[in-house]
Amino acid sequence: MTFAWAIWVQFGARVIAGGAFFLALLVALTHWAVRAKHLGAFGAWPRFVRGWSDPLLQPLERRIVRSGGNPQDAAFWLVGIAVLMGLALIAVVQWLIGFVYQTMALADGGGIVIALTLVHYGFSILIAALFVTVIASWLNISPYGRIMRIANGLTSWLLDPIRRVLPAFGPFDMSPLVAYFLLYFAERALISLML
Repeated sequence: MTFAWAIWVQFGARVIAGGAFFLALLVALTHWAVRAKHLGAFGAWPRFVRGWSDPLLQPLERRIVRSGGNPQDAAFWLVGIAVLMGLALIAVVQWLIGFVYQTMALADGGGIVIALTLVHYGFSILIAALFVTVIASWLNISPYGRIMRIANGLTSWLLDPIRRVLPAFGPFDMSPLVAYFLLYFAERALISLML
């Protein structure tokens, strides 16, 4: 199977992400120009931009006001959201393409390739849950949410014994780092034993 379709799909995702960033930047620059009095607030261009950007900006402005922020900053938040969503779109598309090619390789590879892939996926899920746990602790997210219960269930069996053995480093919890290296080396050891 040729790689041409994958290249075009990736190109399409990048064009969509770049276009969204460009439009959000155009909205932010127009709002900045109006606030800095370089453009009149009721001129043709600011009214045109506000007309098509209002469906995106109004919910964002409401959320910013509820958070205690200035709703005039919504256009700049829109740029940040466009960047993050664009990067997420590109990452998901690349992952999907890799998944399709890996599935095609699995179909041709036989039992050992399937077993190796399942081991890799299992360890990848544990490492992802470890990262979710760490980031949630930085952001002070409740451990009782649905996603956090799953992440804690996947990682507590490894983190709790490490926390009991590892000495405290002030406010820093080094157990996730130790757990990451343990998972990394355990995956490599298990794969080398399977080969």
